Amino acid sequence: MRRFDEAIASARAQLEEYVAAWIPDLAAARAALSQEIGERREDRRSEAGSRLELLSEVMRRAPARLEASLHGRSGSHTAARTSLERKVSDHEEAERLLAAANAQLLRQIADRERLEKERHLAELGLHEVQARFESAFTSAPIGMALVGLDGHCLQVNDALCRITGYTRDQLNATTLHAITHADDVDQDADSVRELLDGRIPRYQTEKRYRHAWGHYLWALLTESLVRDVEGRPLYVVSQVQDISERRELAARLEYLVDHDFLTGLYNRRRFEQELAREAERVARYEAKGAVLMIDLDNFKDVNDAFGHKAGDDLLKGVAGALRHRMRQTDVLARVGGDEFAVLLPEADADEAQSVANSIIGTLGQQVAVLGERSIHVTASVGVSLFDGLSAAAVLAFADQAMYEAKEAGRNRSAIYTPSDAHRKQVSARLAEAESIRRALEEERFLLYCQPILDLKRNEVRQYELLLRLRAEEGGEPLAPSSFLYAAERFGLIQEIDCWVARQAIALIAEHARAGRKLVLHVNLSGKSIGDSRVAALTERAIADAGIDPAGLIFEVTETTAIANIEEAKAFAHRLRARGCQLALDDFGAGFGSFYYLKTLPFNYFKIDGDFIRGVTASPMDQLVVEAIVGIAKGMGKKTIAEFVADGETVRLLEQCGVDYAQGYHVGRPRPLRDVLATT
Repeated sequence: MRRFDEAIASARAQLEEYVAAWIPDLAAARAALSQEIGERREDRRSEAGSRLELLSEVMRRAPARLEASLHGRSGSHTAARTSLERKVSDHEEAERLLAAANAQLLRQIADRERLEKERHLAELGLHEVQARFESAFTSAPIGMALVGLDGHCLQVNDALCRITGYTRDQLNATTLHAITHADDVDQDADSVRELLDGRIPRYQTEKRYRHAWGHYLWALLTESLVRDVEGRPLYVVSQVQDISERRELAARLEYLVDHDFLTGLYNRRRFEQELAREAERVARYEAKGAVLMIDLDNFKDVNDAFGHKAGDDLLKGVAGALRHRMRQTDVLARVGGDEFAVLLPEADADEAQSVANSIIGTLGQQVAVLGERSIHVTASVGVSLFDGLSAAAVLAFADQAMYEAKEAGRNRSAIYTPSDAHRKQVSARLAEAESIRRALEEERFLLYCQPILDLKRNEVRQYELLLRLRAEEGGEPLAPSSFLYAAERFGLIQEIDCWVARQAIALIAEHARAGRKLVLHVNLSGKSIGDSRVAALTERAIADAGIDPAGLIFEVTETTAIANIEEAKAFAHRLRARGCQLALDDFGAGFGSFYYLKTLPFNYFKIDGDFIRGVTASPMDQLVVEAIVGIAKGMGKKTIAEFVADGETVRLLEQCGVDYAQGYHVGRPRPLRDVLATT
């Protein structure tokens, strides 16, 4: 901009010199020409007047003589006439030159005025741009600095002072390089060179800066280069945005992806990753290694008797004891509600058995004080060696050995031995898991549904979705009891739950397009409740289909929800915020859960079938049902009674104030498409 001003000033000076030189000469020429034209005009008028008088007299007195005289003097008159015409032509040429000079002068004056106006507008524009830049620079919510090519700050704004904790004078006296973390100093050196060479217009990087108080903060740095009109670098504009909170949140989320929320140990996902890496190492180097599966004995009784807060405290205490017992190279994880797993690199059979027994002894010394009672913790431990097995197989063998320890009396360990019986059992389970994977790929799962009767309207308005598996060899579809256990043990249940949710959303959308409302209940496993990916996939499917989320009701069992109380709360609140509804299934199966009902945003309580089957003959069951209904109404929830087998039960439930009924009396499970085709 400075060079632009200089160019304007130079052009202006040259124009002024040019005009100044022209004006005197032009004025003199114009005056002289005007005088000459005036004098000539007066002479011609006088001469023409005399000649006209003479001609008039001659014509009056002697027409014939005049005519003869004129004929004799025709040559003289012709010359005079020619001379007169030449003088008139000269006069006209002089007038034309004068007009051209005037026009040129006017153009030059107009050009001068235009250049002056343009310069004035440019100055105004420059001032406006400068004012806008100053305002944006000063009031920007992110830190900004004008940095010289030597790295020193030329100007900084208030936001940069606020972010870094330094004053303007302190920042102007130093460089951003000087307050950069040592590990981050040279990370953008290549980008700086490319910026100065003109290969990139700007660049971004994340680095740490030392705050005036001594701690480091994470910042997103954006750098761009300002050049002059000839392309030479002038200074750098640095934008500094504090992203410490974002980085901290990202680190927290990354931690939660791999860690159990309650105990802080690795979760099943991370354990399986570590196990897969160790299996590859063992296979490559023919090394040793073992896996332990640990299951707490009778843990559900603790939850039911003392509440789930006591159960959570017990789990945290067990996790602490196990962590203290492990070597630095061992991998410890919580892989289920009351299940833990340990990876022991370089351990042989004797070492693995010794660790298992040591764990049993350590946990046996754990005493949980719950109110006025003390409970000794016991566990069953299964041991499996790699022994040429895959990661999935060694985990399955450890799991099988753990169940053998339980069957042998609990509070003990069992080690997998490579017998034919063991291999056959585990091979069958692995084959079952593989069959489930193929069923997902081939979409061999089927949806059945069971109607739910609205007792006040006496009409079916909702359906619970039930899962079946079409057998590879044909025949009747398989019930969930034949494949869900393996799906949960091998980490496939989340995929199944997501498949069911997607199918439900698609059906709701299909009916909405036809102008019909469809409300479906979808069952979720405990592992899906604790998996944020399931919630994210569900949210995305709802958004893509554009359905009313209130038509989707997710059911979780009471014991599942409370076994992972914090994860269940997060899951429930997330889907409720999306607009979905939630139902707490098997309500009343464990009275320890009543304490948590105020924190779980469920819309429905499904009363456990054990209280419904004999409700017409059992006053105790009636009292329980009435109590659950009273609690639900007090909390603004609806109730659904399961296992309704006859009309008498329906009438009693209506008297108790139950809202909905479900069971064989209302309708048996049938293929979903068959049911919907008749609605």
